[in-house]
Amino acid sequence: MSRKVSAEVKKERVNAIKKTLKSMIFPTVFLALIAVGIFLIIKLGQPVEDEPQMVPDKYDGSYDPITLENDKLIFTLYPETTDFTVTVKETGKVWYSTAQDADSDTIALSGEKDKLKSDLLISYKVETGSETTLNSYDYSATRGIYNIESDSNSITIHYSIGDIDREYRIPPVLTEAKYKEILKDLDFNQQIDLKGCFPKKDIKKIKDEDEKAALIEKFPSIENEVLYVATFSNSNVKQTIEKLFYEIGFTDEELEECKALANLDNTSDKPIFKASVTYRLEGSDLVVDVPMSSLDSPHSYRITTLSLLPYMGAGGKVEDGFLLIPEGGGAILRFNNGKKDQNNYYANMYGRDICLKKDDLVHDTRVYYNLFGISEGNNSFLCILENGASYASIQADTSGRLNNYNYVNAVYTIKAYEKYDIPNATSDLFGFNENLPEDEHLTQRYRFVNSGSYVDMAKEYGNYMKEKYGNYLTLNDDTSAPVVFDVVGAADKVRQIMGIPVSRPLPLTTFSQAEEILKDLKASNIDNASVRLSGWCNGGVNQRVLSKTKVLSKLGGKKGLNRLTKTAQELGYDLYLNGITQYAYDSDIFDGFFSYTDAAKVISKQRAELHVFSAVTYALREGTDSYYLLHPDKIYKMMDNLKAAADKYNANVAYEDVGIDLSSDFYRKKPVSREQSMVDQTEKLKTVKDSGTKQMINMGNIYAAPYVDMIVESDLAGTKYTILDEHVPFLELALHGYINYTGEPLNISGNYEEELLTSAEYGAGLMFTIMNESPFTLQDTLYTMYYGCDYSNWKDRIKATYEKYNRELGHIFNQEMVDHDKLTDEVSCTVYKDGTKVYVNYSYEDYTAPDGTVIPARDYKAVR
Repeated sequence: MSRKVSAEVKKERVNAIKKTLKSMIFPTVFLALIAVGIFLIIKLGQPVEDEPQMVPDKYDGSYDPITLENDKLIFTLYPETTDFTVTVKETGKVWYSTAQDADSDTIALSGEKDKLKSDLLISYKVETGSETTLNSYDYSATRGIYNIESDSNSITIHYSIGDIDREYRIPPVLTEAKYKEILKDLDFNQQIDLKGCFPKKDIKKIKDEDEKAALIEKFPSIENEVLYVATFSNSNVKQTIEKLFYEIGFTDEELEECKALANLDNTSDKPIFKASVTYRLEGSDLVVDVPMSSLDSPHSYRITTLSLLPYMGAGGKVEDGFLLIPEGGGAILRFNNGKKDQNNYYANMYGRDICLKKDDLVHDTRVYYNLFGISEGNNSFLCILENGASYASIQADTSGRLNNYNYVNAVYTIKAYEKYDIPNATSDLFGFNENLPEDEHLTQRYRFVNSGSYVDMAKEYGNYMKEKYGNYLTLNDDTSAPVVFDVVGAADKVRQIMGIPVSRPLPLTTFSQAEEILKDLKASNIDNASVRLSGWCNGGVNQRVLSKTKVLSKLGGKKGLNRLTKTAQELGYDLYLNGITQYAYDSDIFDGFFSYTDAAKVISKQRAELHVFSAVTYALREGTDSYYLLHPDKIYKMMDNLKAAADKYNANVAYEDVGIDLSSDFYRKKPVSREQSMVDQTEKLKTVKDSGTKQMINMGNIYAAPYVDMIVESDLAGTKYTILDEHVPFLELALHGYINYTGEPLNISGNYEEELLTSAEYGAGLMFTIMNESPFTLQDTLYTMYYGCDYSNWKDRIKATYEKYNRELGHIFNQEMVDHDKLTDEVSCTVYKDGTKVYVNYSYEDYTAPDGTVIPARDYKAVR
């Protein structure tokens, strides 16, 4: 009996194991198919035909300097190295395109010295992720694999960059007649040089059969005539002989005749990369341009980054100057500041490309205006990134780390890439964006300033912006301090409905409550106010797509919103309806969003699904759902719908994301570059501006700024990176009075007092985020950022803060900022056109200014 039971149990166990194994077959095969599919997409998604061998350029011209000149500048190119100088006529200041005396650098390795002497750096990757950087000095100029075209208006250098031998302009072989003809024209020393490098080869007198065979294969005519074959011991000798042939006027036709006598194989299996750089003068500016169409490389060697004039104006150990960094409003990195042990500076222009996958929490760097600069003594220049700025990152470093130079430059992303996650792969595999926008350019404009002051540099940038945007940048007529109130309408909260958790709108400020708040503010003589209404439709703050706008009935519905906009108009307040136009949160087909057609695509062709990460655990934040980046066409439709809703309710438009976030779309059938997205968004903003509707954006990327009426939540001072020495209001010096802006909302900034002082120093308006409900209402939600927004608790402080701020500074907002100075590390003085001085004291002790003004600790004061 026991044996029978034991056999049955054993049989049941075997059947269970078989069942388990069978259940695993499908998922295992399915996962394998996915892995194979991904691999095939990588390998076969872009069929590549055999490419023709890339032929390197070759410079056959004179090494005499080539110049461009106008009434302001002299540009001098030196063909032998392709570097150049720019001389400012008014001051005589000479700027160099590369680091001077790089060969004397005591800490730079040889490869680093070659970079310092280069006008172009490119990096490339292969599919397994290995990255290599090549420089134009060692891999092009010294090898002679470039060409130069010039006319009276411009000079273009066509670079071939690669690890290939230089082809010297020397005939490989000479006939006896040509040899004797040349010899007659040489002096004694030159004859010795020529004879030493062109030994006589008479096939009849050579006994070694292998040598004979080799010569006949390489020079077939040697069977019938005596030849003189080029033979060199090193490159220095080649340069000497090349110069000799140049000096005697050896023509291209003669060179080709000699080459025809030889069977030469000049092909190379090493990759060659191509790029063309054009220089031209425009008034006081040097304009440098790289057409995207000129960038070329073998398919398996993708150019990932390019840096143009990376060491122009680089300051050495003995120079006195600083680097101007576009961090926040502006920052100064002084030459030789000794901070070589700190991380170098690196930040993305306009933030990261949202369409590039992000799998974990990292610090997202951001600069929001398109320039950097270098000041040396009483001279300086601005490098303004024009075309292609959206691909750039700004990097800067002090001397002492890799070399003895202080430098700042832009690094452009050319072909973005993405690492594939393939199970059991033996090596990393990367996918690349192969759609290079050939009609685009990378353009850098160098504006030379006859001053070493960051104030004067800022004024030049302001002049540039006013020249570019004309009537879109005019002085405003504000007679009191601008203030923005961000009124939070509704959030969302999960509730149990018949035992099922369902997200429902949670009213925080109804429209009628918002009316009462605005009336209360107006009664306190707050006149120059703008109101941003957030969370007013489509579910609240975590708004669903704006395929259609549904005003929340719990806030008062359409009638309530109409009454609110009417009340705001009667009070003289500008009301802005805030909307999310680039993302789809908690949206489905019933909301007008189908992720397979409406979402942007990442490089792997998957939908651009985004996640929220925890700043504490660095993992995905619990309780949050993923969301999607929209395809550009969908974004523009959402912008139109938001504008239509604002028009319907006689309101203005506030964009939660336009003007701060900028993305590509790698959808294979209709790719959109990041630069094109910037151009298209800018055109949409311009159209709305021209219609008369006011616009408000966050942060304020510079391409959007001229077309909006208010920029909020600006990162005024930026991130306090240790390598930086000082933070200054550079952008504000350029544009104050022409664009209204605020810093972060004071009451939720994390440091109310610090943000207020920074606003005073930078000439910013004020901002507050408010709601009617108590913070306790937000318990068990993810909206902890609104805990400090209860209007009833904050209204007295808001009114007192604004009353003093407006009393001290209300008259300055229609004026240009004309000067700024750091009196100490913790005390600043900002000066306006009418002579008003605004002192800000960040220290915890009173400070007496040179004019006798006493500024209390942690306070500000205006002196008229």
